[in-house]
Amino acid sequence: MHKLSLHHLTMLDAHPLQLVDAAYAGGFDYYGLRVVAPTAADAIVDVAHNPALIRELAARMDATGVGLLDIEAIWLQPTTEIGELLPALEVGHRLGARHVVTVGYDDDRARLEDNFSGLCDAAAQFGLTVGLELITYCPVGTLDDALSLVRRSRKPNARLLIDTLQVFRSGASVRDISRLDPALMEYIQICDGPRESPASVEERRTEARSARLLPGDGELPLHELLADLPADLTLAVEAPTRELRGLPFEQRAKTIMEKMKRFLA
Repeated sequence: MHKLSLHHLTMLDAHPLQLVDAAYAGGFDYYGLRVVAPTAADAIVDVAHNPALIRELAARMDATGVGLLDIEAIWLQPTTEIGELLPALEVGHRLGARHVVTVGYDDDRARLEDNFSGLCDAAAQFGLTVGLELITYCPVGTLDDALSLVRRSRKPNARLLIDTLQVFRSGASVRDISRLDPALMEYIQICDGPRESPASVEERRTEARSARLLPGDGELPLHELLADLPADLTLAVEAPTRELRGLPFEQRAKTIMEKMKRFLA
């Protein structure tokens, strides 16, 4: 039976405490928390350097029973300094996270490999695995690219993070994914979308950030994919949708859970 996590991107406008409350209201097992801004242009609530908020989050999680599945989103860029990420990794550990999400955003492959390996080493100090997510409009944009980087690192805590929208937009098939070593995929991010990919990079970026569909509302081969993956695989619902925009966070979470139950049934 799949456990479900409410990914922060699904309602990125929610304060971390509101996100925990929404996950609880919706009946989710976990939530995911953005503790690192992907780029300098992205604004986030600074959890890593706010001890009072960390204590509040821990108390809210204890009261609700909602666990923290993963922290995100470390985009490995030319300017990335692994040492600067240690506070975020430590917060993930303190709040019980098991995974950290990363993206390869550097055209210099040698530097990217060094930074990915360095991140794996740093995360290992806090008991975290590092899930590399392919994104079609980033330098690591295909399943082969991501798998090569993970394998070349030779780090025991290096993993692949499959985002169903991104992996199918990259041209990968269900068969390609089902052939992967199951040990590399401890959970996946799930959403739906039209079968045809948007034509331009900007359209794909907009779709990924704000116009996904909830599982069962689109045409991606999600049922076929899940049929080939472990039945107890955790699913992180990453689905910022236009349909739910503007609704109260708890109502959004309840609607998502209702759709997930119908989809999984």
